[in-house]
Amino acid sequence: MNVLNFVNSFFSDSAHWHGYDGIPARLGEHVQYTLEALALAAAIGLPVGLVTGHYGRGGNALSLVATAGRALPSFGLLVLMTTLLGFGMLPVMIPLVVLAVPPILVTTYEAMRSVDPSPVDAARGMGMHESRILFQVELPVALPLILSGLRSAAIQIVSTATIAAYVSLGGLGRYIVDGLYQRDYEKVVGGATLVAVLALVTLALFWAVARVAVSPGVSRR
Repeated sequence: MNVLNFVNSFFSDSAHWHGYDGIPARLGEHVQYTLEALALAAAIGLPVGLVTGHYGRGGNALSLVATAGRALPSFGLLVLMTTLLGFGMLPVMIPLVVLAVPPILVTTYEAMRSVDPSPVDAARGMGMHESRILFQVELPVALPLILSGLRSAAIQIVSTATIAAYVSLGGLGRYIVDGLYQRDYEKVVGGATLVAVLALVTLALFWAVARVAVSPGVSRR
């Protein structure tokens, strides 16, 4: 049985569309984990990246933090956090947030540093407050690159949130983990397909957000 047959069998089985283990329920759980982790990562990465990028300080420290964050294995960190904290959402959120902060942090910093200094100097010459310069002059120009960092983080979370199933939580990883345990490869392939589709949908959503939020003059469309 090839992969396409596995996919067809999984999605054509009506039992996979109902109940607590149905596709809508597992998809909802996976989206919930993704949104929560992305919100926490953005709450950490965006302010730090914006402020350090605005003042042009701390770039080396941010690179060091980002490198360290990327070097940590998510599954290993999950096991460690579960050992220390027990089962629950917190041990899952920690590795997902650690995974997502570096691309948001570094991309936001680089986006702010890439802004043309001429309008920034002109705004300062007009007496604008630093916060107004940050949000009214620099942020609109840096927004496309900042969104790319958020997009990268979101895709990584969508792909990695499957680890929640290893500590008895839900999400699309439930199909992969349970399928491997049961030797039900139809379920494994179906779960992997759903994760891939969700990643593509996430890309499309960020593309739509960029089309709406980014100024036409900045995006040159």
